[in-house]
This record gives sequence, C-alpha cells and structure tokens, in this order.
Amino acid sequence: MLSTRSVPVRPVLFALLALAVVAIGCGKQGGDAPPPAASNPGSAPAGQASPPPVMPPSGDPGQMMAGPPAALPEGHPPVDAMGGAPGAMLTPQLAPPAPGTGSGHAGLSWSAPGGWESQVPSSAMRRAQYRVPGPAGDGECVVFYFGPGEGGDPKSNALRWASQFQPAGGMSPEQALKMGELKVGEIPVMTVEVAGTYMGGGAMMGGPSAPKADYMLLGAVAEGPDANWFFKFTGPAKTVEAQRAAFGELLKSLKKGA
Repeated sequence: MLSTRSVPVRPVLFALLALAVVAIGCGKQGGDAPPPAASNPGSAPAGQASPPPVMPPSGDPGQMMAGPPAALPEGHPPVDAMGGAPGAMLTPQLAPPAPGTGSGHAGLSWSAPGGWESQVPSSAMRRAQYRVPGPAGDGECVVFYFGPGEGGDPKSNALRWASQFQPAGGMSPEQALKMGELKVGEIPVMTVEVAGTYMGGGAMMGGPSAPKADYMLLGAVAEGPDANWFFKFTGPAKTVEAQRAAFGELLKSLKKGA
C-alpha cells in the first residue's frame, strides 16, 4: 500500500485568513470611503473671513445672540435708548404721544408745591418736570405721559423703578420696594417708594449718568381719562424726605381735565 502524508492544517488556515483581510481592505479603499464632514452652516465660504458674531448692546461677549434682540412684550413699560436697569437690553425710544392725547378733558392737572422750580420738559414724553431743592442737594420730579395703551400697568412700572436701585443691607429691589394705593376724587393712584444706590433709568426716564449713593424715589401712577400718568420724584434721600409731604400734596391736588 502507498503511504499517505498528512498536510498541516493550521498554517493553511492562517494563510487563507490573511488573504481575506487584504481583499476586504482593498475593497473599502476603492468604493466605501467615508463621506466628507458636513460644513458648518454658520461658517464663511473658503477664502472668505467669517462674519463677526452679533453682540448685544451691552458689549458682553458672554451674551452673544444669533440676531437682533427680541421686541418687548405687549404692555411692557417703556425703556429708552439710554435707560433700563444695568445689563438690560436697550430699545429705541418710543414715538411721542399722538397730538391731542392727554390734554383738555383727557388730561390731568395738579398744583406744584411752593419752592419747586418748573422747567421746560426735555422730551415729548415729559408733560412736566421740576427742580426740587433740599438739604442734601437738588432732586427732580418728572411727570411722564406716553399716550393711550402705552406705558405699561402700574405694578410693572413700580418693579421697573425699583430695579433702578441697589438697596442697602443686601435686599433685592423687590424686597425694598414699598407700594400703596389711594384715591384722589375719582382718580386711582398707586404710590411707590424705594431707596438705595440709584443706578439710573436713562436721561429720558429721569436717571443719573452715574450711580448715586443714598438716593430715594417717591413715585406714583395715576389713572388719567385716556392713559396712565407717571410721577417720578428722585433725589438725595434727605432732600426727598424733606419734600415728602409736598409730593403728597401734589398728588392730592390731582384733577381730571387740563
């Protein structure tokens, strides 16, 4: 009989596996290459510089936006282009009230306290403004009128005024805010009081150009025949305290009709 020699199996299997791996690798290089990465939709085309990010008016790089700031919600108190609480978004000034609004039978009238110096209003939003003398320096009382459907509700304005102050003792503006209600004839009036460092409400809104320590605000929102009227008395705390009674008398003198 012929003798048979056994062929080693393991080396043959290893050789076949190696050939299979090489074949698979060549196939992937030919037609299965991964697709190119998707381009960044916000990036500029090749060879062009990327546009700079849109920055908020505050200039804080940590507050970059994808577009212009959203409009204020309906009924929000007006904020002028230089005003608002520190860090708040700024908006363009509102248009002046329509001619004839807030005048005649649709207006309000009052008696200015003695010693208060009447001044020419610095904007169409101001129906009156006064220099108020006192022991710690002059204060200012401004009467704002924005027209029917404008200016926001009384409480929103009280909160906005309070946000313009940094109260002492670590209190928040809302904690330091004092609100009250009274009625002068048929006119509902909400009163406002807050004190601390006055951060300001902008030039149009009667605020300082720099923070003022030890300041106070006495305010009121009176319901006029066609819209709310806003009385904002600010100044050094000692001056405002000395004129507190005079401001109260002004409010008590409110009458419908101008």
